[in-house]
Amino acid sequence: MYCVRNVTEDLYWIGANDRRLALFENIHPIPRGVSYNAYVLTDEKTVLFDTADWSACRQFLENLEHVLDGRDLDYMVINHMEPDHGASLEEVLLRYPNVTVISTQKAFMLMRQFGFHIDGHTLDEVHEGDTRCFGAHTVTFVAAPMVHWPEAMVTFDVTDGVLFAADAFGSFGALDGKLFNDEVSFDRDWIDDARRYYTNIVGKYGPHVQLLLKKAGAIVDKIKYICPLHGPVWRNDFGYLIDKYQHWSTYEPEEKGVMIAYASMYGNTEAAANALAAKLCEKGMTNVVMYDVSGTHVSYLISETFRLSHVVLASVTYNLGIYPVMHNYLMDMKALNLQKRTFAIIENGSWACKSGDLMEKFIQEELKGMTVLGSRLSLASSLQEEKAGELDALADAILASMAEETK
Repeated sequence: MYCVRNVTEDLYWIGANDRRLALFENIHPIPRGVSYNAYVLTDEKTVLFDTADWSACRQFLENLEHVLDGRDLDYMVINHMEPDHGASLEEVLLRYPNVTVISTQKAFMLMRQFGFHIDGHTLDEVHEGDTRCFGAHTVTFVAAPMVHWPEAMVTFDVTDGVLFAADAFGSFGALDGKLFNDEVSFDRDWIDDARRYYTNIVGKYGPHVQLLLKKAGAIVDKIKYICPLHGPVWRNDFGYLIDKYQHWSTYEPEEKGVMIAYASMYGNTEAAANALAAKLCEKGMTNVVMYDVSGTHVSYLISETFRLSHVVLASVTYNLGIYPVMHNYLMDMKALNLQKRTFAIIENGSWACKSGDLMEKFIQEELKGMTVLGSRLSLASSLQEEKAGELDALADAILASMAEETK
């Protein structure tokens, strides 16, 4: 049975949802599933914008057939060739052999690399600024390289103001019947998944996202709909969305707050982290969150690190090094180009306390634009009463840093 929704009078969402997939890209947990969005325009010519993951192919094809209602498919625009969007391409070609495929040179290269048999079909290679007319609707193509693959583009329907945004402005999470941003409480139910999606999938490519935002800025007054390949379709409140992307792509924190990430083997480092959290709240900073790096998937850690201004790393020493999962967290920060955060350190070691120096060295030498506070809490096995002054000093240093940044 088909499941479609109108975006505009002649534009339809024909995507599908996957609530069975546990790991997006086989790495990021998606407990709320994910949507694969595709769209069909029924103008004088019929136009499909992107396809769907193989897992959702049957539903996608049923939706496509229903909307076409006996018409042939004239054009298929591929904005992004990653398999979660391009995997059903060949199934479309088999069912609609007269279709013209519109995409970029690099996307056609990837289609061949993935083994899709496209060369017997009509291929239309487009470039930045090219336009195509499908009847009442004219679209223009905008290159979006490294957002987040090199072949990516976005397509703008200048007639109705619809931006087909590829992997920009997307989110984890399956759609539960509600397609549009104003049908959900986005800030309550979706922003965490949207942030985790951006920071872990696109986060490394902030400068490229900035270039795309500048291009979008030239037409922002003409945009009436943003149709991403994952998550809700936006039809208002664009300023909210653009503001989030502005923060994320420039690595500026969204909020003043403290994330305490702790690595604790027997609970003593965790106890010190709890004591610091309580101290900060006593002193008036209640925007504090705590995460056990051993029990929290690193995608959540990265998302929260993008959100907040200050990060406390609390780690035991392990084999004279940084606790392995804490080191993995730091390596993900590096891989995703995270910048402009202030760090405080809690270190622990029963006979050779090395983790603090090693974490500080990593931050200073491997990350960009970071600050490490001079105050540090050093533990020998556990937090003792004589360390109360150091704990208080660390909390004060964090708060003073926040106050300084506000000036």
